[in-house]
Amino acid sequence: MAETQKVIVVGAGLSGLSAAHTIYLAGGNVLLLDKNNFMGGNSTKATSGINGALTRTQVDLKIADSVKQFYDDTLKSAREQARPDLIKVLTYKSAAAVEWLQDVFNLDLTLVSRLGGHSQPRTHRGHDAKFPGMAITYALMQRFEELAEAEPERVQLIKKAKVVKVNTESNQATGVTYTFNGEETTVDGPVVLATGGYAADFTDDSLLKKHRPDTFGLATTNGAHATGDGHKMLMSIGANPIDMDKVQVHPTGLVDPKDPGSKWKFLAAEALRGEGGILLNSKGQRFCDDLGHRDYVSGKMWEEKEKGNWPIRLVLNSKASNVLDFHTRHYSGRGLMKKMSGAELAKTIGCGDKALQQSFQEYNAIGDGKKKDPWGKKYFHNLPFDINDTFHVAEMEPVLHFTMGGIEINDQAQVMNAQSRKPFDGLFVCGELAGGVHGANRLGGSSLLGCVVYGRVAGESASKYLFQQLLSGGASSAAQRLGQISLHIDPSQPGKVSVEWGSGSSSGSSSRPQQQSQASTAPVVGKAGSDAKDPGQVSKPGEVKKFEVPEKEYTLEEVAKHNKKDDLWIAVKGVVLDMTDWVDEHPGGPQALYSHMGKDASEEFEMLHDDEVIPKYAPGIVIGRVKGQKVTLEY
Repeated sequence: MAETQKVIVVGAGLSGLSAAHTIYLAGGNVLLLDKNNFMGGNSTKATSGINGALTRTQVDLKIADSVKQFYDDTLKSAREQARPDLIKVLTYKSAAAVEWLQDVFNLDLTLVSRLGGHSQPRTHRGHDAKFPGMAITYALMQRFEELAEAEPERVQLIKKAKVVKVNTESNQATGVTYTFNGEETTVDGPVVLATGGYAADFTDDSLLKKHRPDTFGLATTNGAHATGDGHKMLMSIGANPIDMDKVQVHPTGLVDPKDPGSKWKFLAAEALRGEGGILLNSKGQRFCDDLGHRDYVSGKMWEEKEKGNWPIRLVLNSKASNVLDFHTRHYSGRGLMKKMSGAELAKTIGCGDKALQQSFQEYNAIGDGKKKDPWGKKYFHNLPFDINDTFHVAEMEPVLHFTMGGIEINDQAQVMNAQSRKPFDGLFVCGELAGGVHGANRLGGSSLLGCVVYGRVAGESASKYLFQQLLSGGASSAAQRLGQISLHIDPSQPGKVSVEWGSGSSSGSSSRPQQQSQASTAPVVGKAGSDAKDPGQVSKPGEVKKFEVPEKEYTLEEVAKHNKKDDLWIAVKGVVLDMTDWVDEHPGGPQALYSHMGKDASEEFEMLHDDEVIPKYAPGIVIGRVKGQKVTLEY
């Protein structure tokens, strides 16, 4: 029998992974392509969490949120660009998206905070300390790798596969063409594009330069891969770009004192301000509602620059610092944030103790309801501020962060044809590539949500399309190729359907049932020892190839000599890594490594990574052991 047709998903960030898992759980087969050598995209960088309204976590915490409040907040943030149909899907499916992550991938999302523009705390993250984008995306990455190893006939993953063209016949997508190792390959099937945004598109045909030239000179928080590939491919076949000038500039990009002019910046999570961090100008004064919409806060920062009141600093008192211990340790470890006394802070700002304490006292009075805030701030956390406290402080500047503009879709994640105003057949879009979901301004915590909600919608739509093609008379050749398909609905388990794929009567062999699918909203939790042959169960983790740490030893003094971009060693958990030729391969980008050149980065590594990533993804960079240290890397 010929190979079963797959849904092709392009882009292995959270949105593409959500689509791929949804297709798998619906009984479909999936091929996942990514142009990088790693999965995750920008999703792993998300630092604040994922929004959800009326989740069971909120109910447990007695947070009086409602889906309507979330819808209204999003509509207000989207302003004149609001698409109520798309916003309704985003918000009304938000609780199901959060709980899908909890149930299917065993993720802890039981901490909730309030970000700017939200009327209630609804941004979920976990207790495990890792940035939520990393924790969520990595869980889906791991599961997908397990499935690809356990069920290669159903699940395929090809990295370093750059898709160059979406193939069409009339108004139908028929597949994609991609390059791998210099060779072009064409694969057929319905297509889900999840290629991300264009907030790092500094290329010759830059979408930033075309639509928002005023932002082209800013630094970006995005990986270098965010160059609008999907936008350009889809526009070339007649898809409709919308809101392309809606580029979100995030107010709090961390300025590296050692490299202030770098084009690549780390993001200071909005949670820092959500938990009570405040922004001060060079006079030690507040100048805005710290929890306002991102474009508003960025605009206020630019106004301060014009007045000569830069640099802007984000200041967390000890209470907020303790709540966000992971964040402050992480940023401090990178040299982007510094712990200091109130006197040191006043000296650093240059405003003097008296002026700083006056700012703090005014803010405390506003928080206590004794004074009205001139900027209308409503929510206050972790008060009071006092000059006798200790603080975590970092310098900030606005940075390119997210692109609301993208390809027009409908509420089924189908791509709209610019000329006919009808959806393309077999072509779906999700994640940052999808235009119109956030309107003119995206709320914090809604990027991960948009990835999961519309990833699932695209996955469901693509699965439905595939099955309709296979079962319809119009697709008789496909049906003949795939053999007889029968669906069985179990009345005792609503929402559950089993799919039996026959081998075709012409071959003479008996029909053999294979996979059973579950509705993608059903919890799918792995049984002990399950091998993914049972429906929806988790496969056993793939065996890591035999890996040993070389016996050669190096002192930390020797490691410290290799502290340049073209000669870069780092020590981690008792092993020595030569990362000189691997910096461009690093999922966090080269900048994430440059701050640790020649150093022992064990603490920072442990904060972000599981030990297995080294033997699994980069065994060749391990050159030896740290002399006098025990190897604590587990492998």
